[in-house]
Order: sequence, then structure tokens, then C-alpha cells
Amino acid sequence: MRVNRILLSVSLVVVALVIQVSILARLHLPGAVPDLLLLTVLGLALVYGHVGGALIGFGAGLLADLAPPADHAAGRYALVLCVIGYLAGLAKPDNGRLRSATGPMVVVVAAAIGTTLLYAGVGALVGDTAARHVGLPGLLFTAALYDLLLAPFVVPGIMALARRAENDPLAEANSAARTTDISSGWLSSGTGLRIGSQRGGLRVKAARARVARAGRIKGVKRL
Repeated sequence: MRVNRILLSVSLVVVALVIQVSILARLHLPGAVPDLLLLTVLGLALVYGHVGGALIGFGAGLLADLAPPADHAAGRYALVLCVIGYLAGLAKPDNGRLRSATGPMVVVVAAAIGTTLLYAGVGALVGDTAARHVGLPGLLFTAALYDLLLAPFVVPGIMALARRAENDPLAEANSAARTTDISSGWLSSGTGLRIGSQRGGLRVKAARARVARAGRIKGVKRL
């Protein structure tokens, strides 16, 4: 991943995690909690692809595992977001542009349900049965609902920022400046060649004129 991708991804993930822990987790909504971190990973994965989505998802999940008040085994959410980021990155369009909002909304709903199922499944493997007591169907419905309501305010903005960082206008300006310099160099060198050839032609003509003039003078003296 390039430097601009890493800086943008780290900044967005940290901001999303802070908002997730300090605000969204304290709303005490029925069922699941709106997952801003998941939406951030989805927005970046839809621009950077499956490899970038997997790496960003793993890093974001690991930060969530270590951030207080974490009450689960470290690496659990990192594994879940890594898989979800990879799968979401597969939905990236070839041209990088989405024609409608239907695709991202489907990805958000599928990711919300998949994240909840994977998180509960990994928890069952390590002996965490909290999902059974809360009610898995209710968690799936509320997770999909909350993330779907929050997605229009998060995913498009993150995708726009990622595309802007991916295009890198500063690098394009520098590249254009270098191209202009190279073009100017080619033009100047070509002009120099043309001027040199013109000067050479003038010198040849002047030499021929001098020779002809000298011939005419000698001829006159001979007469």
C-alpha cells in the first residue's frame, strides 16, 4: 500500500474507533450497536480492492480488540474484519466508479449480517456464548438496520476521500510540470537544431558569395 493510502486509512480508522467507543457504544440502543468501524472498512475496501480491504480490516479489528473496554479475546474482531474487508473489496467496480447506491447498500447489509455471524461463530469456538443469551436473530436485524441507516452518511464520504487520495492531485501536478519541462526541452532542442541549421546555411551561402566575389575580382584584374 502506498503512503497516502496508509495515512488516510489509519486516520479514518482511528477517528471511527474513537467515535465508536466514546459515542455509539454509549447510546444503549436495543440489540446491536451501530458499527462505524465496519462502515469505514467497507468504504475503503470498495476503493482499494480486496487486498487493501483485508489489510485495513485486520488493522482496524486489531485496534478494536485492544481498545478499552474490550471484553473479548484479542484478534477476534481482527479476523472478522479481515474476512469482511476482503470480501467487500471483491465488489470493487473495475472502473472504480459506482453507478448507483444499490451495490454499496447491499454490501453494507451483507457485511453487517456477516460480521455478526462471524463474530458469534468465532466466539462460540473460544467459549463465548453471549450471542445465545442476547438472541442472534435480533442482533442480525438490528445490526443490519443500524448500519444501513448510518451508511449513507459515512460510506460515500469515505469513498470520496479515498478516491481523492488515490488520484493524488499534487503528484499529478508535479507529473504535469515534469511533462511540461520535458516538452519545453524537446521544443527548445528542436528550435536550437533548426536555428543551428539556418545559421549553418547562412554561413555556407556567405562563404560561396565571398568565393564568387573573389573570382570576379581576380577575373577583372586578369583582364
